[in-house]
Amino acid sequence: MGVKEMDCRNWDEGAYRDSILQEREALSRTIFRTVFAPTRNPNPNSDLIVTASSDGSVASYSISSCLALGCGNVRGQNWLVAEPHCLIQGHNGPAYDVKFCGNDEDALLLSCGDDGKIRGWKWKEILACEVPVQGAKLKPVLDLVNPQHKGPWGALSPIPENNAIAVDSQGGSIYAAAGDSCAYCWDLEKSEIKMVFKGHSNYLHCVVARNSCNQIITGSEDGTARIWDCRSGKCIQVIDLGKDKTSKESVPCVSCIALDASESWLACGNGRSLSLWNLPVYECISRVRTNSSIQDVIFDDNQILAVGAAPSLTRFDMKGDILSQIHCAPQSVFSVSLHPSGVTAVSGYGGLVDIISQFGSHLCTFRGKSL
Repeated sequence: MGVKEMDCRNWDEGAYRDSILQEREALSRTIFRTVFAPTRNPNPNSDLIVTASSDGSVASYSISSCLALGCGNVRGQNWLVAEPHCLIQGHNGPAYDVKFCGNDEDALLLSCGDDGKIRGWKWKEILACEVPVQGAKLKPVLDLVNPQHKGPWGALSPIPENNAIAVDSQGGSIYAAAGDSCAYCWDLEKSEIKMVFKGHSNYLHCVVARNSCNQIITGSEDGTARIWDCRSGKCIQVIDLGKDKTSKESVPCVSCIALDASESWLACGNGRSLSLWNLPVYECISRVRTNSSIQDVIFDDNQILAVGAAPSLTRFDMKGDILSQIHCAPQSVFSVSLHPSGVTAVSGYGGLVDIISQFGSHLCTFRGKSL
């Protein structure tokens, strides 16, 4: 059998190396957050989903387009790179969170990231995009940056990153969980800091707004969750999750928190522990040990969905009993989001997004496009 000859005279070593690097970067990319776009349509297949990625991009994807392409399945691993509806360079460094301020086409799409910024775009301008938008072609209408702190001889500290944001649409406020151990309340209209919440001893991972009580709740690397009064800026309650004697971690951080619809129940991810708190009486109702660290949590009525450093989506009841476990495409899952119809989106390592139906079946899995 003859050996097929190959003409190597036009071999481009540089292009080959670049292609390998691009492939490796795509595989190591992480989608830290997904959120379903605001809609009045009960059918999630016609909706958009927005992602925040480790390459600093903020992108929107059409779920119906991904379904039509047949973008792979969770076990087949033949995941295609989905073409985004809109692709923006949101941040210099990783983008950690995305939220909507408003519930219609007049909403603002907000993102935060490692560069210490909170940026916002008009959602209707993103919807009007006919081709994917990159770079500076779509200008943000909001561009906030965390303050620097003065040190000895007037030296300024690095700009602290924003790891998460929460929104009070009616009050016109954005709350940021920052890397300098503080939470910041920004006035959306004036683009000014209204209040600084100080008290944690280490950087913040997460923040949620308890708007019915004019409060926010923060979770920190210091192992505590704190409840803050937004009128005075004072901490009114410390939930010390580091007191769990069964935990093997010395100081397990509070990596994620979530409120239910009544804002009376708080779920906390704390290392390999998931706890449920009754806020009116400040009492821990249940605590369950997990096989891997919890990285995101969300309520679905009277049930809790949790994801973490394992390829699974776990559903708990309020007593901490496992109701179901679904295998997911990302080997480490950083985000879980819920559509009003019950459809769930999880995302994480590898730049993967997994769309799961309300019945637990996988609708599609796709890899987000990098910049």
